Amino acid sequence: MSIQEFTTPQGRTIAHRAHQGQSGLTYVWLSGFKSDMSGTKVTELESWAKEAGHGFMAFDYSGHGVSGGRFEDGTISAWREDALAAIETCTTGDLVLVGSSMGGWMALLSMLALKQHVKGMVLIAPAPDFTEKLMWPEFDEAAKKEIMEDGVHLRPSDYGDPYPITRALIEDGKRWSILDGPIVFDGPVRILQGMEDADVPWQHAERLVSAMTTSDLVFQLIKDGDHRLSRPQDIARLKETCAEISLAIQA
Repeated sequence: MSIQEFTTPQGRTIAHRAHQGQSGLTYVWLSGFKSDMSGTKVTELESWAKEAGHGFMAFDYSGHGVSGGRFEDGTISAWREDALAAIETCTTGDLVLVGSSMGGWMALLSMLALKQHVKGMVLIAPAPDFTEKLMWPEFDEAAKKEIMEDGVHLRPSDYGDPYPITRALIEDGKRWSILDGPIVFDGPVRILQGMEDADVPWQHAERLVSAMTTSDLVFQLIKDGDHRLSRPQDIARLKETCAEISLAIQA
């Protein structure tokens, strides 16, 4: 599918891919921190959705992939705005939100804003509140001082160039913390989590399980799984889980 663009109410240019299905359900992919819609999990899920007769939409947050803007200008607020704008502009009908890592946080925030449209969620190594509860505690005092006084710290990454972590990102992230209280949702939720995830510990996902109010929640812990969960068997499990969600919604 060809990539198209739209402009958010905040004036940011967002790239997306979308198609409509016949099932009445649209699966929405929400990428992780510094990730984009070109990844294997996204394209594989897109092909699955099309074959299964479901709609599908994926997009790049501002400062990510082929969307406009600079990554270092991004915040949780801005990327939440991008997600909501993409969902409201590029989808219709009932939704299943599929979020990976930071995309899990974005899926949860989007669900809370669009509760009437979201019927189910699939979360892969979900990282709600990661700026405050995972990232900030890992920084040493020198990095914390650099962020607070200079406004940015270059954090080494296993996936490429260092990531610029800004004071704005850290401070804004606190506004969207959701793990400290109940997360109200009644639909089916499936969580896939690798036990060898070095970025989002499995205990973080377990905390999300406790916070969510739905009784229809299944937490799959993959003992040898890493953060990305992009091996062939992981992608097969993701497709099976997304198919299961559609059946649970129809039940």
